[in-house]
Amino acid sequence: MNIKKLLSIVLLSFLSVSLFAQNGKRDFYELRIYHIENASQESQIDGYLEKALLPAFHRNGIAKVGVFKPIASQADAGKKVYLFIPYSSMKAYSEMEGKLAKDQVYQQAGAAYINAAFENPPYQRIETAFLQAFTGHPRYSEPNLTGPKKDRVYELRSYESPTEKLYKQKVKMFNEGEMDIFTKLNFNPVFYGEVIAGASMPNLMYMTTFETIESREAHWKAFGSDEDWNRMKVMPEYQNIMNKNDQRLLYPTDYSDF
Repeated sequence: MNIKKLLSIVLLSFLSVSLFAQNGKRDFYELRIYHIENASQESQIDGYLEKALLPAFHRNGIAKVGVFKPIASQADAGKKVYLFIPYSSMKAYSEMEGKLAKDQVYQQAGAAYINAAFENPPYQRIETAFLQAFTGHPRYSEPNLTGPKKDRVYELRSYESPTEKLYKQKVKMFNEGEMDIFTKLNFNPVFYGEVIAGASMPNLMYMTTFETIESREAHWKAFGSDEDWNRMKVMPEYQNIMNKNDQRLLYPTDYSDF
């Protein structure tokens, strides 16, 4: 049994009946990270994603897919490729592998990747997180940016909590005010998601976008001095609900839909 089938079975077992009742109302997100060792692997991944996988997703019902890489200043620049896939439901996710298996255009276009030799793999390892959109932001958004993609900064953050109960408080904080502040300050979010399966649980993840690194710094400065944020962050119910904030600064590839 391959990894994707196993993940699908685990997720289907894990999710409650109430979660399934929300299919069609809140997005599900697959965040796939290809760990690469060299320029050759990066080229193989780019060719596969641009020429085979993204077109196949488009043909099979997924309108937008994001592909991102660490900006030059990041320690993992040249070592990772991030793939963001939004699904409208768990059903859409669970059916996608079967659709790709029957898509002969995909199979032909992706043959070099699919049939890569043992001694020449296109990546070192794949890391995956699976998320469900926040109730307060149930669908992904396309950022309203106009500058060159090479100059943009897409910030992916992961907020980890010490316990499940405290994690739920951080999600509540987002749904009941923190996301509103981001909207007010034009952070151009792509998604906010609760991690259902991943390596750093309990955690949530979200992505905001900026025209340039200078714009990103200015936005966070405005956030830090915002009256609503300074009122909210000292509320007793939101104390000690996080123990790690992981920040990754990325840029979209030329062929990314976002």
